[in-house]
Amino acid sequence: MEDIQRQNVMVPRPFLVHRVHKETEDTFTLELNGEDSAESPPFIPGQFNMLYAFGIGEVPISISGRSEASGGWLHTIREVGTVTRALHRMKRGGVLGLRGPFGTGWPIEEARGNDIVFMAGGIGLAPLRPALHVVQSMRDQFGEVALLYGARTPESLLFEKERELWRAKFGVQVKVTVDAAGREWKRNVGVVTNLVERASFDPAHTVAFICGPEVMMRFSVVELKQCGVPEDKIYISMERNMKCAVGFCGHCQFGPTFICKDGPVYRYDRIRQFLNVREV
Repeated sequence: MEDIQRQNVMVPRPFLVHRVHKETEDTFTLELNGEDSAESPPFIPGQFNMLYAFGIGEVPISISGRSEASGGWLHTIREVGTVTRALHRMKRGGVLGLRGPFGTGWPIEEARGNDIVFMAGGIGLAPLRPALHVVQSMRDQFGEVALLYGARTPESLLFEKERELWRAKFGVQVKVTVDAAGREWKRNVGVVTNLVERASFDPAHTVAFICGPEVMMRFSVVELKQCGVPEDKIYISMERNMKCAVGFCGHCQFGPTFICKDGPVYRYDRIRQFLNVREV
């Protein structure tokens, strides 16, 4: 029975491309619907799917939300290789293969009654976006909510209209910074960790969700710890080297865990010792 179940999760299901939306010069969002259903199955914020471009290959992509119009899954993707390039070229009505959802999610229930700090670097805002949607849907059950977001340039920032909605309608502290900008940029310039001291939250009663490049997450953890956020209240998303998504191939082994099964969302104190070991 276990072999049959494993075989089933290894077989991609056909999904239709309902819409392709350009986010930035190299980033886009695919809106997908199952061929036999008007609505995609449920998922937990923080989980990922394996997207398969037929004849080319497969990549793990976090689910970045659900379309209000079609009910389909949203996947925000940066074009960085052969498979993502093929996905970027897809048109409405095209078909791709999908397996999932897989992995662990952000512990939103644990954060209930606490302040929340979301820290995102670049496209790392996409995996955090569904968690922000859940928090805004029950905003009165949380304390302060802060989004600290950094990107390379102003042109590479994601979800501008949504960020403004989160700030204006739901009382989210939205702090944004970029690594480099021209004279027309009047906001923060520098690394995302510089934003921590500009946000208002109670460190002793804060849960932090972090997603972005690994080096950004490491320094974000250091900054939050220095502010007094407990290690067991910090969560990071470790999305790397995932190939099969079911812990079978071993590509994503991280210490004694497999990122595709035991992650991608980890509590920091449970993997701290492995983050500082080379080649892990």
